[in-house]
Amino acid sequence: MLRLFVGDDWAEDHHDVEVMDTAGRRLAKTRVPEGVAGMARLHAILGGLVDDADEVEVLVGIETDRGPWVGALVAAGYTVLAVNPLQAARFRDRLGVSGAKSDAGDAHVLADMVRTHSHELRPVAGDSARAEAVKVVARAHKTMIWDRTRHTQRLRHALRDYFPAALAAFDDLDAADTLELLAKAPTPAAAARLTIPQISAALKRARRRNVADKATAIAAALRSEQLGQPEVVAQAYAASVQALLAVLTVLNTQIKTLQGQVEAHFGQHPAAEIIASQPGLGQVLGARVLAEFGDDPDRYRSAKARKNYAGTSPITRASGKKKVALARFVHNDRLIDALTTQAQSALMWSRGARDYYDRQRARGVGHYAALRQLANRLVGILHGCLKTGTLYNETTAWPDPAQQSAA
Repeated sequence: MLRLFVGDDWAEDHHDVEVMDTAGRRLAKTRVPEGVAGMARLHAILGGLVDDADEVEVLVGIETDRGPWVGALVAAGYTVLAVNPLQAARFRDRLGVSGAKSDAGDAHVLADMVRTHSHELRPVAGDSARAEAVKVVARAHKTMIWDRTRHTQRLRHALRDYFPAALAAFDDLDAADTLELLAKAPTPAAAARLTIPQISAALKRARRRNVADKATAIAAALRSEQLGQPEVVAQAYAASVQALLAVLTVLNTQIKTLQGQVEAHFGQHPAAEIIASQPGLGQVLGARVLAEFGDDPDRYRSAKARKNYAGTSPITRASGKKKVALARFVHNDRLIDALTTQAQSALMWSRGARDYYDRQRARGVGHYAALRQLANRLVGILHGCLKTGTLYNETTAWPDPAQQSAA
């Protein structure tokens, strides 16, 4: 069977494409537009290079694994290999050290990389439409949470500069009652005039407990003597804080709305029950794990492959007599965040997970390293459950060490 190797370097509105044969000879080189017209042009170019379309295998190297263009390539029957941009950059250095770079040159690098290293590259996963839908809403939800954290830190820095009493009064700067009270009184002078009934009303609307005690404590903190700024400067800070408060209010609303979408889409997925049965995984965290792992049953050949993709398994560096195991620093940030959070939660819900973590700590392993090892173990357990189609079972997942030794 004839094999064609395609390098596809995509930009915002076009794709630079180069086609090679098995000997590395360039068969075609062109630029096609993004969209239906560009895809039709690509099909025409490839079709003109062969006599029988059934006797050719097309391998496409591209630096992304999602989007309509990738979906169209897969639908056309091409083998699409997602190339990490870091891999492509390292491969480019092998072909030349001048530092020169162009879109056409990158297409050549991708084509040659696919030609010589296709066996080591990861094909785009054949995830279902339901898994893609979960990924879209789960990623949007997490991105908004990260945005809220950034805006909350900006609010904290601004308050520290002109209104330190607010930091003493409010524990959660992104909480509904905090946002309401700061919007009503964004300057130290205005906040000092807030009455206990006004503060209590905001706390009640936020469904706080011990309203009377908290209202008294907040009022006392807001009226405490603090270093400040001149009135004109304080007013300028207040204007900027009002803008941050508005953004945080909208983010809180949209995060709550998107959470409902995440739970709804995740609940419709066939693997939702198995994933949610894992210790430390609920609807939202389970959706994030599903979104990043995908649901292609053939994507991970073993538990080790899934752990390597997750970034929880260690890497070994050996040189001469020196051999060390290190954490992976190149990983999917969203996935490792979800798995680490799961491991932290599993300490409270799983006796086996807690014992495993305690054993690592007893060996002198630090907290974060022990948590990462626990996350690695939990990924293996999840892989086994998904492969066999069974729910999590505490006894099966964490056999008694004493029984194992006896056996």
